Amino acid sequence: MHQRVPWPLLLLITLQRLPVQSRMHSEREAVLISGDIVLGGLFPVHEKGGSSACGPSIYHRGMQRLEAMLFAVDQINHANNILPGVTLGVHILDTCGRETYALNQSLHFVRASLSNIDISVLECADKSTPRVKRTASAGPIFGVIGGSYSSVSLQVANLLRLFHIPQISPASTAKALSDKTRFDYFARTVPPDTFQSIALVDVVKSANWSYVSTVYSEGSYGEYGIEVFTREATERNVCIAAALKVPSAADDKVFDDIIQRLNKKPNARTIVLFTRAEDARGILEAARRSNLSQSFQWLASDGWGRQGKLVEGLEEEAEGAITVELQSENIPGFDEYMASLTPENNRRNPWFGEYWEEVFGCTLQKNVFAMERSSQQQATAGYWRGNSANQSITVCPSNLRLTAASGYEQESKVQFVVDAVYAFALALNNLRRDLCGRSEGLCAPMANYDRGAFYRNYLLNVSFVDSAGSEVKFDEHGDGLARYEILNFRKATSHNGANGYHYRVVGKWYNSLDIRTEEMVWARGTKDIPISACSLPCEPGMIKKQQGDTCCWVCDQCEAYEFVYDEYTCVDCGPGFWPHSDKRGCYQLPIKHIRWTSAFAIAPAVISCLGIVATLAVACLLFQHRDTPVVRASGRELTVILLAGVLVCYLNTFLLLATPTTATCVLQRFGVGVSFSAVYGALLTKTNRIARIFHSASRSAVRPRYISPTSQVCIAAALIAFQVVLTLVWMIVEPPGTRFFYPDRRQVILKCNIQDMSFLFSQLYNAILILISTIYAVKTRKIPENFNESKFIGFTMYTTCIIWLAFVPIYFGTGNAHETQITTLCVAISLSASVTLVCLYSPKVYIIAFQPDKNIRGKVYMGSTFKKQSSGAGASSVSKYTGCELTTSENVPLQSALTAAVRTSVGVTEISLTSSKTNNEQVAQL
Repeated sequence: MHQRVPWPLLLLITLQRLPVQSRMHSEREAVLISGDIVLGGLFPVHEKGGSSACGPSIYHRGMQRLEAMLFAVDQINHANNILPGVTLGVHILDTCGRETYALNQSLHFVRASLSNIDISVLECADKSTPRVKRTASAGPIFGVIGGSYSSVSLQVANLLRLFHIPQISPASTAKALSDKTRFDYFARTVPPDTFQSIALVDVVKSANWSYVSTVYSEGSYGEYGIEVFTREATERNVCIAAALKVPSAADDKVFDDIIQRLNKKPNARTIVLFTRAEDARGILEAARRSNLSQSFQWLASDGWGRQGKLVEGLEEEAEGAITVELQSENIPGFDEYMASLTPENNRRNPWFGEYWEEVFGCTLQKNVFAMERSSQQQATAGYWRGNSANQSITVCPSNLRLTAASGYEQESKVQFVVDAVYAFALALNNLRRDLCGRSEGLCAPMANYDRGAFYRNYLLNVSFVDSAGSEVKFDEHGDGLARYEILNFRKATSHNGANGYHYRVVGKWYNSLDIRTEEMVWARGTKDIPISACSLPCEPGMIKKQQGDTCCWVCDQCEAYEFVYDEYTCVDCGPGFWPHSDKRGCYQLPIKHIRWTSAFAIAPAVISCLGIVATLAVACLLFQHRDTPVVRASGRELTVILLAGVLVCYLNTFLLLATPTTATCVLQRFGVGVSFSAVYGALLTKTNRIARIFHSASRSAVRPRYISPTSQVCIAAALIAFQVVLTLVWMIVEPPGTRFFYPDRRQVILKCNIQDMSFLFSQLYNAILILISTIYAVKTRKIPENFNESKFIGFTMYTTCIIWLAFVPIYFGTGNAHETQITTLCVAISLSASVTLVCLYSPKVYIIAFQPDKNIRGKVYMGSTFKKQSSGAGASSVSKYTGCELTTSENVPLQSALTAAVRTSVGVTEISLTSSKTNNEQVAQL
């Protein structure tokens, strides 16, 4: 089919000069084999040069790929089931691994295809018939195999698409080549670098590396590959310490600088190489020069792969390297094919002799004369020094062959070159079958078939299993299947391979990584995985504090009460909870309260039990002798109230020590407050009565009101009732219940819902009772001694004040020591009750138990006498209040005066008072 080409482009192509920059080969050097259908080939036969396009050395991998294309074409031409009657030809050119030179070389393919252009669209300035300039070619190019480097393929594909020439690369892996909007005639038998980059990241993660440096070659292969690697690594929390580019024409100085810059990141021991083979070797050589080869762990892309020549002489520097290589199998028959080749029988390859001389380190016989003449000219010009001119030339013997013994090994991309040729052949075979039927050879419809349709309908849809047993097909982007091998460069167990080193397959990648790290050898030949991390993992209970790069941090300890929520955050467990030892979560703290087995409970409980026993014993004794003068003189009704209050004081200990519940908390509030109000209300009533009696007696003969037993009980009951009302108001303001108290973050204490201050305020009323009772006790301290119960009340009040003055600071001072605080409260209450019990009732118990002879009417006194009293009005007044008539005289003791007053106050109906000195009258009848 005729193709129309815009005249500016055609004019550019026609006028284009094609300078070839090479040391010994000219523009005419190409592999040219004519055929019915010609496939172009672009391979890096020579290594990239410095100032010139091509270097002096043969690129051995490129030579094998070139021969692989010839091998595949030979097989297809000899096959009867593929393109019967059709012969494939080739037109193979050298790219020297440089994209600009490869683009110039590709113009040969375009010129060779111009015969398909409709020249009717062209017009010459002089009106003559347009003619297309021809160059040496095997014929019009139907498709192209190549290039190898991605940067080369990108340039070539942009050119070939303009002329609708399909292209299949056996080695270019740049991601950009998958873009069908830009490269709509490009396909490849290898996958894009996207998958290789992901495989490299998987290897990094499998070794727990989080901080790596990258080195990549200038051009699409290195730049696109490392871009995908960096993006994928960042998403998976792997940081890049340094990203260094190797320029196209790098020299030793550039590589030395790269090594020094890598060495400035000592924590990033792993170096990811996404470079061409020559750049990878330059890195290793620079590492040797700097004596830093043992400092790095190499992880390389398929630019390094399994190449033996790359590490030749640098085995120690490369030991432990991990490389990724496309999974490939040896093509059956290719090794035998290479072993059969010699410079004499392989004249179709113009570079084979040069390759032969380089592999075997000798000179072909046909080149000996030229070499000798060149040596003589150089010696004459003074270029040779010393005995260099006398160096002999080694002639290549005729028995040399490319075998394993000579260091030959089938290159990994050979399979993909063969697959690319077969893909073209099988697609053409399918096209011929559809257009030409059963006839052999080419038919007219096939010659004019649109190549764009051929690419879309036939080439991309081809699928087959190659001679190595691998499946070959293209996806919708024209990419091959992604299958990789993970290789480990290491010393051989048996000294086979170069210098005892070899590549060992330790894993595979096919959508996911399957690697055997236990079989691997790492840098310096160690079996231990090297550490490549900016910061080491934090210990349990610590979090990361970022410092610049996301992979660099300092470890910070969580607080004791915090757990590690994530690697960057500590979270408070909250009150009542505590983190596990590994800080990965929290558990509920045990709830504490005073246990009955605790010493803090046993001590106050024992005191309370003794107090209860003593109280009950006193009560029983007084009840048993309730009609005796001692008991009657104490006021039986108030005694009952007072002893009941003392008993409840002792019982409060058990309420305070019990497990807090709403019920026990209610009882605590009522128990403490009411028991104290009962005790001190009764004492206040007593002291108030005595004070009023003697105060009134000193001023008037009128009997005070409210001194009868009933009145006294009512007064005491009113005082207690007021406390009950206050407690009810307190429970409304601060509802009873339980609460958790946290003296520190490690303790949870179950307490009643009573604040320390509110408890003390609730006892303010009782404190007032104590204070007033103490004042009355002070006032009545000088009354006649037979009325001296007020003296014992005074002792009780003084001691109680001391106890409570000591208790308050202790109670507040032990606020965070719950057990101590409760124990202090229990002991203080018990001591207050004990003081009351001992001071008030021990004298009475003593008289009842040990001096019963004094517990009779007329002898209820302590054996003391009044001091000098005023006669007359004083005695008369007491007689009036007590209902007795007293006769007193100076310096004569009135033995019964005080007793009469006390008995009057407690309801004794008769008592005889005598005066031994003056009147000796008997007074009775209250």
